[in-house]
Amino acid sequence: MIIKSVELETVCGITSKLPENTKPEFAFAGKSNVGKSSLINALMNRKSFARTSSQPGKTQTINFYNINDALYYVDLPGYGYAKVSLEVKAKWGKMIENYLHKSSMLRCVFLLIDIRHEPSENDKTMYDWIVHNGYQPIIIATKLDKLKRSQVQKALKVLRTGLGIGSDVTVIPFSAETKQGREEIWDLISESVNSLDKE
Repeated sequence: MIIKSVELETVCGITSKLPENTKPEFAFAGKSNVGKSSLINALMNRKSFARTSSQPGKTQTINFYNINDALYYVDLPGYGYAKVSLEVKAKWGKMIENYLHKSSMLRCVFLLIDIRHEPSENDKTMYDWIVHNGYQPIIIATKLDKLKRSQVQKALKVLRTGLGIGSDVTVIPFSAETKQGREEIWDLISESVNSLDKE
């Protein structure tokens, strides 16, 4: 995918009304510090357009990035950050749920999980929640470069077992360092946009 233009078009807080976009949306969910901003930057072909932070829990809004005036990348707030009050967590949860329910242009949800660790309870809950809202998430196994090549297959098996998913669910290993997996994600997004154009 050739990225010609990128614009942070809409930022939605807890009380904001969701935009009524007319172009397909691709959402990215994942717990704090899983590498969501790094993935989005890689997919935008920009170094630091989406703010990355070593401080977890930084994304507290839903950010809509207009890509090529053809589609949106939607950055959802990170979940599972311990230092945030339960009240704030509940509001973020409501915000994400509201988006999953109400967006008529949402085509696909990418769920990011750190390949080095077994999926957490939060990861499992988020996976089930996305499915419950009518979407089959595509799993992005982040931080691939932190593993030796010989460890990857075992780690992917642990991830699938932890989420209770079979081979029918797409899992894409991704590295923000080497950009491995980026083309595959772009292809999925392009396919989805092209199939819409044909409808």
